[in-house]
Amino acid sequence: MNSFFRLYGIKTPLLTKGSQISLILADSIRSSEAKTLEQGDIIVIAESPLATVEGNIIELDKVIPSREACIIAKQYKIEPEFAQVVLNESDSVIGGIPGFILSLKNGTLLPNAGVDHSNAPPGSVVLLPADPDKSAERIANELEKIFKVQIAVIVGDSRTHPLRVGSAGVAIGCYGIDSVIDDRGNFDLFNRELLVTKRAIADNIVSAAEIVMGEAAESTPVALIRGLGLPLTRSSGIETILPSECLFIGTFRPDL
Repeated sequence: MNSFFRLYGIKTPLLTKGSQISLILADSIRSSEAKTLEQGDIIVIAESPLATVEGNIIELDKVIPSREACIIAKQYKIEPEFAQVVLNESDSVIGGIPGFILSLKNGTLLPNAGVDHSNAPPGSVVLLPADPDKSAERIANELEKIFKVQIAVIVGDSRTHPLRVGSAGVAIGCYGIDSVIDDRGNFDLFNRELLVTKRAIADNIVSAAEIVMGEAAESTPVALIRGLGLPLTRSSGIETILPSECLFIGTFRPDL
């Protein structure tokens, strides 16, 4: 991996349901400081605009909350309709605090099952993309045909971390690079073998990308990372673990 790389924020027009996202990205990249895509470039795209393009939007006035949703809504001080959407999207509910339900979804721990009011049309919420890995692969293949180079695409989201203020990036979909680099078997400065260390490289890339992407009205839902020199693959996927293997969940909820 190279020690020097460039990070470009890519502004786009407002992305709406049915937008031709790869064509819009190609035009936006050409208009940016990056000018083009080069071999080995990595594209990070935020999950909300991607989900919007793919039609993963729910109008809350069309949601009928169940009794369970009404109980959860009262407990965590959220709208019953919003609580119902979160329940529909969750594999299981762990708990919560006022304003947030902590959910398990697709092997990931996240608030409100990824359902988000931010950057959603009025009266609506945006869900996570249905298959972020597949979306990343599709966008990568389409951009590769346009620019005639091999690239990687990561779908990113923002998450908080236990006992820390603020959010950082996390990858929820990945194609073209390995999402995790396994350092087990390497040795530290004192010649001790690393036994458990794995680097969440895709998550780290998303965190770097969020510096130039923003979370509000920046209209910069995409970042381009150039020069990392990571090996390119034709595989996709994010590595996850069982709840019982997680330090945080396994400690406080060993029943999961």
